[in-house]
Amino acid sequence: MTKAVYPGSFDPVTNGHLDIAVRAASLFDELIIAVYDTPPKKLLFTTEERVALMKQAVSHLPNVRVGLFNGLIVEFAHKEKAHAIVRGLRMSSDFEHEFEMALMNKNLAPDVEVVCLMTAQDYQFLSSSLLKEVAQLGGVINNLVPKHVVTALKKKYSLPEESVSRKGGI
Repeated sequence: MTKAVYPGSFDPVTNGHLDIAVRAASLFDELIIAVYDTPPKKLLFTTEERVALMKQAVSHLPNVRVGLFNGLIVEFAHKEKAHAIVRGLRMSSDFEHEFEMALMNKNLAPDVEVVCLMTAQDYQFLSSSLLKEVAQLGGVINNLVPKHVVTALKKKYSLPEESVSRKGGI
């Protein structure tokens, strides 16, 4: 049985993340989406909220489960008996960072492969931080995140329903 982990902070989960998750789920017998509990960045959603949003987003994928991790992803992969770490690449600027991480992870755990999937063209520009900025300003994001994430973002940013409908909805 081939098992992989797909780590990230997922603050919040986007359609770009889901694109990678769906494709990775078709490549492995089991995919564990590993939500990073304490990333070194300011988060909008709590760990519990990020896990819940991700669980709802992937509930239609029978071989996918959502877990929580701290520390090194290779240690989580070993604990879960995973053979691979899945990463998504959006553009060339991602490559350098992902390449460095892949080499470090290979040094730490030579038995765990890193599998990089290119993000679909529709989501090449999409990042959670850019998405949050657009959402906070009332921009249209319906095509970039699952519907339940739109609702969660509206609630987080206390956006009134009338402003959302006037602007065409986020």
